[in-house]
Amino acid sequence: MSLLEITNATLKFGGVVAVNDLSLSVEEGEVYAIVGPNGAGKSTVFNLISRFYEPFSGQITFDGQNLLDRRADAVADLGIARTFQNIELFDHATVLQNLLVGRHRHRRTNMIEEMLFTPRVRREEKKHREAVERVIDFLDLQPYRNKMIAGLPYGVRKVVELGRALSSDPRLLLLDEPASGLSVEETQDMRWWIDDIRKQMGITVLMVEHDMGLVSGVSDRVLALADGAKLAEGTPAEVQSDPAVIAAYLGTGAA
Repeated sequence: MSLLEITNATLKFGGVVAVNDLSLSVEEGEVYAIVGPNGAGKSTVFNLISRFYEPFSGQITFDGQNLLDRRADAVADLGIARTFQNIELFDHATVLQNLLVGRHRHRRTNMIEEMLFTPRVRREEKKHREAVERVIDFLDLQPYRNKMIAGLPYGVRKVVELGRALSSDPRLLLLDEPASGLSVEETQDMRWWIDDIRKQMGITVLMVEHDMGLVSGVSDRVLALADGAKLAEGTPAEVQSDPAVIAAYLGTGAA
């Protein structure tokens, strides 16, 4: 059984078919990438998994559990975390505070205990701080720990958002265009981190990305989409050489 399975999923917005009878499976421990032209439905697939959208038809399961039975706010409790195309951080909070937000699914204390700051709350706080500090060390965020998000460069913000997702200790990490807006050097760093996230942390990665250098460097398998439907699936080399994929990217008919 695959860790994540999408079976014959279709999503429509009025007369527009955003995802068209799509099936895919992501195995535990792999890096799986979704590629395709703008408007192909890549981020829409993430929004289906995150339960922001309800499919018109089809099935989505995670570790054998029906994701469609879950509300969007309950998806993280299963061990699914994500980043976004447009960075979603608290601008007027520090890096440390933003990463601590990622620990919310591990919260075990109630409001009364929090108000009284009981010994249990103090123990929980210490545990969450230690978990976040490990992420800070992993992503080399030490120089920014106590700095406000609003004053940080774009590339650092992208790393902080990745850190917040990692702070939740996910089993499946959804990365929505992690290299978007990054420099060549920052993209190389992202490549190393994704590789280490899989190898050192044992986290499965599902990634949407346009940078084919990054996709080729870290992915085990690649799915190419166009108009919400599957064009090709296989290794990065197989997908990049597929005539249908080439036609979709270049906007020309395949020979």
